[in-house]
Amino acid sequence: MRGDEEREGGPRATGHVPVMLDRILALLGPALSTPSDEDVFFVDATLGLGGHAAAVLEAHPRVTLIGLDRDTSAIERSGRRLEAYAGRTRLVHAVYDEIPRVLAELGIPDVHAVLFDLGVSSPQLDEAERGFAYSYDAPLDMRMDRTQELTAEQVVNTYSASDLTRILRDYGEERFARRVAEAIVRERGRAPLTSTGRLVEIVRDAIPAASRRTGGHPGKRTFQALRMEVNGELPTLERAIPAALDALVVGGRVAVLSYHSLEDRIVKRAFAAQTTDTTPPDLPVPLPELQPRFRPLTRGAEQPSEEETTTNPRAASARLRAVERIREREGRPRGGTRPLDEDPPSGRRQAGGTT
Repeated sequence: MRGDEEREGGPRATGHVPVMLDRILALLGPALSTPSDEDVFFVDATLGLGGHAAAVLEAHPRVTLIGLDRDTSAIERSGRRLEAYAGRTRLVHAVYDEIPRVLAELGIPDVHAVLFDLGVSSPQLDEAERGFAYSYDAPLDMRMDRTQELTAEQVVNTYSASDLTRILRDYGEERFARRVAEAIVRERGRAPLTSTGRLVEIVRDAIPAASRRTGGHPGKRTFQALRMEVNGELPTLERAIPAALDALVVGGRVAVLSYHSLEDRIVKRAFAAQTTDTTPPDLPVPLPELQPRFRPLTRGAEQPSEEETTTNPRAASARLRAVERIREREGRPRGGTRPLDEDPPSGRRQAGGTT
């Protein structure tokens, strides 16, 4: 759950600051401080309010930011915040698994660093009408990209009991997934479910009283599961991490902040596949093509300090992993052909201080 607050200019904000900001800068800094005169590109794949991006741009004057976000409100807000760096920013309305398309259409063959700050952002939680929070009575929306069609209301009113059970079990790790799913189907038969408040009541009544007294708010897991389903978060992440790794120059780095064990598991698996020597043990010498092309920069998943979680409770569940490319990729076409100063990528909109 991302936790940066908006403030124009400058990387830090009053109140919350971007999660694990100093550690992110330390991890990505060497990749962004190249000694040559080549262009240096940094992809913030989940731009949000632009807190991490502003810090990178301030610390590295030669860096050009390619900022992606599926939420048009985030593009607009971050555009205002990053206005002082407008000549070095390209903000694109895109989902983070679209990195290859965005880079190709911008004519950028390689990048030096990529950051993912996963999960729902503070503004999305705090804007009641978005429907992400179980603490507000609001429309059942939960779309990060409000231009897409699928909403949480459609999911709870049209999915079968078995599909709802699967979502609640796999994405929410809800122990009582079947009971909650059956309660949703039963109640929607009486009247369509349209509000988060009504959904919270149904979930609370479906979960045994003894279990409701532990484990936090009874709606937490259901809301998480629905949000992940509406936004396709885990399948998107499974595509995005390899795409980001593939885009790196030698010495380039990827850092990922995740906020849930399901996200962290995907990141851990993707990084392990690229940092492991797969040479069979019975071979006398290692084969170059089986040598790892990346090295880990973190020992497992790093966590925020106690001091940070005290000042920013939403950072408490953060887990940070990072890797560095140490060998060139093989057989990959080297980027697109469109000059950076020509038209932005098509398909989704570009906005917020991008021209």
